[in-house]
Amino acid sequence: MIIVIIPFIVLLAIILIPKIPFVGGNIQAGLLITGLVALLMGGVLNPVDWGLAWIDGVDRIAWVICLSVFGSVYAETQVEMGTMDTVINSLRALFGHSPKGLIISVMIALTIAGSLLGDAIAASTVIGVLVIKSLAEMNLTGEQISATIVMGASLGSIMPPITQAIFLAAGLVGIDPDPVVNIGYFTVGIGVIICSIYVANMFIKIKSLPEDLIPRETAGQIIRKNWPTLVPLFILILLVVLRTGFKQDLITMVMGGFIDAIKTIPIIKGFSNLIVLSIIIVMIISFFYPKVRSQLGTVVGRGLKNVKTSFSVQVSAGLMLGAFYKAGQIEAVKNFALELNQDLLKLGGGAALSLIGMLTGSQTTAQNAIFSFFGPALVEIGLDPVNVAVAGSHLAMSGQGLPPADLTTFVVAGLVGGILGIKVDPVKSMFYSAVMCIYFLIVGVVFLYI
Repeated sequence: MIIVIIPFIVLLAIILIPKIPFVGGNIQAGLLITGLVALLMGGVLNPVDWGLAWIDGVDRIAWVICLSVFGSVYAETQVEMGTMDTVINSLRALFGHSPKGLIISVMIALTIAGSLLGDAIAASTVIGVLVIKSLAEMNLTGEQISATIVMGASLGSIMPPITQAIFLAAGLVGIDPDPVVNIGYFTVGIGVIICSIYVANMFIKIKSLPEDLIPRETAGQIIRKNWPTLVPLFILILLVVLRTGFKQDLITMVMGGFIDAIKTIPIIKGFSNLIVLSIIIVMIISFFYPKVRSQLGTVVGRGLKNVKTSFSVQVSAGLMLGAFYKAGQIEAVKNFALELNQDLLKLGGGAALSLIGMLTGSQTTAQNAIFSFFGPALVEIGLDPVNVAVAGSHLAMSGQGLPPADLTTFVVAGLVGGILGIKVDPVKSMFYSAVMCIYFLIVGVVFLYI
């Protein structure tokens, strides 16, 4: 196990100790250096083999990388078209005639935004600026406003169809994501209900809405006026529902030849993933809208800029992941896992996954650092890979949102404070949103034992 322990210590040291010269606190550097250390520890000394290991690692998560890139560009087309505005205004008109109804509509809108954008910070900024002043008028504190936005956006970021946490977990375990995604709709949906009830009953103290917050139009009027902005979204929903609910895969019917041609090509096969293809199709449809077409370069540029950091982390993680398989670390962990008490492996690994999420504020880092070992080990002892992927994604998300380092909360707290001109304590906000994190933790543990 020494070939596992030393690379793991190197990774944690680089990520968690900013004072290390040149590389301290740099996640990408930590992943790359850890990959090289793993290769050397496993006796892989030929640089050509290092390159092949990197290609293998990137290949294993190629479809996750493709989803991140195309999902981000698609998200920017929806922002440019005004889809998000239509969604939130329709929900406010439908539910927002009372204080509790308004805050629940905000939570649902944030969840929808997060599920379309695939990123909590993006959803927080896109929708947050639209609702901060309305929430303040209902006498919520800055920390409560921040926590409401963070919970809705974070729930959305793990909600399918664009759910990096679930896709990454499925990729690290090496399974098709569809069955994990189907469970994700259910688990995250329950989380939305729980968190909506929580914010409505704990944060809302007023009995009636201020006059200026009462919607003037009905949801039907808003949708009739803006329905074209919803067409790409409805097409995406239709493609997903037909494939997962009715087993009618329109994409394979139309593009089967293309999928067959590339599905065996390393890295390129990431484009053959059905969810990736669904996103590409609706992205292309969105390009035909005049508002998007006139700003096409800007829209694509914003999308690529938004995903730049995530892309570099994933590519860097590819070297580490490929190294772990090439140099024998994954096999060593599997063999070690067979000698452990199952409860010790489940609870110890789950705690480590959540803890790294807490310390780094990133479920992506937590999964790459811990779940790349932990997931295959759980499968090796006989757990259902689908349940393992569900558990990994939820445990990583639980850690990401807990104090002291949730990046989304730091961004949102600054946004709320700037718009309202007040000081917002991000750590206090994290404690308010801990209900969501505890729910994710419970779900993760449950799926380790079913």
